[in-house]
Amino acid sequence: MRPTVRGFLIALIAALSLAGPALASAASTPNASGNVTLIAAGDIASCSSKGDTATATLVEGMPGTVATLGDNAYPEGRPQDFANCYAPTWGQFKDRTHPAAGNHDYMTPNAAGYFGYFGAAAGPEGKGYYSYDLGSWHVVVINSNCNDIGGCENGSPQQVWLKADLAKHPATCTLAYWHHPRFSSGAEHGDDPAMTDIWQTLQNAGADVVLSGHDHDYERFAPQDADGTADPAHGIREFVVGTGGAGRYDFKAPEPNTEIRSNETWGVLVLTLKPAGYDWTFVPVAGGTFTDQGSAACH
Repeated sequence: MRPTVRGFLIALIAALSLAGPALASAASTPNASGNVTLIAAGDIASCSSKGDTATATLVEGMPGTVATLGDNAYPEGRPQDFANCYAPTWGQFKDRTHPAAGNHDYMTPNAAGYFGYFGAAAGPEGKGYYSYDLGSWHVVVINSNCNDIGGCENGSPQQVWLKADLAKHPATCTLAYWHHPRFSSGAEHGDDPAMTDIWQTLQNAGADVVLSGHDHDYERFAPQDADGTADPAHGIREFVVGTGGAGRYDFKAPEPNTEIRSNETWGVLVLTLKPAGYDWTFVPVAGGTFTDQGSAACH
C-alpha cells in the first residue's frame, strides 16, 4: 500500500470511530454538501469463518447505510444460519441495512430464512426487488435469483417493474445492486449473462453504478455496456464486492474492462454519493494491505 493511501485509510477509520456509537448506528443522512454514505459487501456470514467478524468490526465505526450483496448467511440461509451466524456480526446493523438476496439465501425454499429475518426491508416476499432514495441518488435492489422470481429477461415481472420504477425516479445519479455479477473474472463463477437485460434497462435510464457479489473477491470495472463493450460516456461502472467474510476465491484471466482486482483480503466498499458524482474506497480488514479509491461523475 502506498503511504499516502495508508494514511488516508487510517484517518478515515479514526474519524468514523470518533463519530461515536449514535452516529455509527444511524443510516446515512445528507450532510451540508448533500453527500451520503453507502457501505457495501456481499458473501458475508458463516459460523465457520471469522471473516464476517472482521468486516463487522470495520462497519461498527462507519456511519452510513449498509447494502448487503447477497449470500448473507451460510451455508443455506436457514433461520438458524441467520440467528447463529449473521445476527451476532452484521446483524447489529440490521436497522440501517437494505439487503439483496443471494443463491445461498435461496437454498432454503423461497428464501424463507432471508425474508423472515429482514422482513419488510427485503422488499415484497416472493419478489425481493425494491428501490429507495439515498440523498439525491435513486437506489434499486434487484433479485438476481432469476429462476425463483419469474425471470430477469425483458418482459419478466422484475424487468417490467424496473423499467417503470426508473421512469418514476429520473434521478441525476442512479445505483443498483444484486448478487450475481453481469461481469466478473472470478474463477468460481464469472459472468452471468442472465443479467444482461437488467443491465441494459438500467443503462437505458442512465444508471451509473452496479454492485454485486457471488465471486468472493473485489473487482472494479471501467464503464461498459450490457455486452461488455467499453463505454466511457454512457456505460455503467460495476464493482464486485464479495469480500464480506466468506472464504475467498481465485481469479481467471482479467476481463477486457477490468481496472483493478484483488482476492487478498476481506473488506467493504465505502461509497460517498454526491449530488452529481461519487467517491469510492475499498477498506480492508485489520491486517489487510489492499485498497482502491477514486472518484467519478454521474452521467
